[in-house]
Amino acid sequence: QVQLVESGGGLVQAGGSLRLSCTASGSTFSTNAMGWYRQAPGKQRELVAAISVAGSTNYADSVKGRFTISRDNAKNTVYLQMNSLTPEDTAVYYCNYGGIYFSGTYHLQRAGYWGQGTQVTVSS
Repeated sequence: QVQLVESGGGLVQAGGSLRLSCTASGSTFSTNAMGWYRQAPGKQRELVAAISVAGSTNYADSVKGRFTISRDNAKNTVYLQMNSLTPEDTAVYYCNYGGIYFSGTYHLQRAGYWGQGTQVTVSS
């Protein structure tokens, strides 16, 4: 059983920054790809960023150049650094463990795990 604990969300003004963290326990973290998703009210959950075991990364077009995903295998943690935030980035952010990274993107697996979600609110 894998447990994912997210932190770092909050309220920030437009143009500001936040860093989200997702720590995994009970897992072989270093051998798994990770993804960050977000879901805004009334919208479907979407992939924001993903990182492979080898460190390759993939980003949604809407966040390219502003968000950076990284991982620290020694801490079993994946990060999402979010800069130049806009109100359109307001959503609940979730990390996902257990997907497969191939063809340059992250693919959810039925047996994967989700964090509890952390709210990010960007005020104008």
